[in-house]
Amino acid sequence: MTSSQGANAVNGVHYFSKGWSLISLPGIRRFVVLPLLVNIVLMGGAFWWLFAKLGDWIPAMMSKIPAWLSWLDYLLWPIAVLSVLLVFSYFFSTIANLIAAPFSGLLAEQLEARLTGKTQPDTGIWGIMKDLPRIMKREWQKLAYYIPRAIVLLVLYFIPGIGQTVAPVLWFLFSAWMLSIQYCDYLFDNHKVSFLDMRRSLGRHKVDNLQFGALVSLFTMIPVLNLVILPVAVCGATAMWVDRYRDLHVVDGHDISQTRRR
Repeated sequence: MTSSQGANAVNGVHYFSKGWSLISLPGIRRFVVLPLLVNIVLMGGAFWWLFAKLGDWIPAMMSKIPAWLSWLDYLLWPIAVLSVLLVFSYFFSTIANLIAAPFSGLLAEQLEARLTGKTQPDTGIWGIMKDLPRIMKREWQKLAYYIPRAIVLLVLYFIPGIGQTVAPVLWFLFSAWMLSIQYCDYLFDNHKVSFLDMRRSLGRHKVDNLQFGALVSLFTMIPVLNLVILPVAVCGATAMWVDRYRDLHVVDGHDISQTRRR
């Protein structure tokens, strides 16, 4: 674990890279298996289906380009492909995260104990089942935050010109922010830190969190690598929590923000 000063000297790229090494730690690997299997089944099947459909979808999208932008066809074609991959990969990674949430929370809990030198909690199936209502409630909070903003961005895709140029960039930035929220939130939720307080904390390091989320988003679009990205992102976010946020929210296992509200 780095010091707080050292943590401020690194960025989201560092924590994303760190996630790749943390998934192979002895004693942690067994907690990686279940979220990894969920991701392999969902993302593997989803991308196999997607690449079978791209040949029909992309020409249909390109037919919507106004005539005055036809000279940009060679640039807009890859943007159209990227747009489909962005929307599709985020949609299915959201489903994978929803299903794997209890196991991802367990992985985050065990890795946090390992990084902080604490005794790793002995959480079994009963412990996961007991926390399931709280975990699912938190996932719905994230969906409630995500859906209205995603609808606005998706509407932009149907505006000629904007839909092929500006909308993909905005969607990529939004996806990066949401993926940072998704993976960092396992740690905040484990310590009962509210969703609002979590967003405020992440917002103080927004550039670094966008870097982290952007890399997760990019790797989610890469076949084969996207199959292992879920546990890697959880591990990277756990390292970020330990370095940057844990001391701000947790003292002797108690959530400081809840204490302040009381």
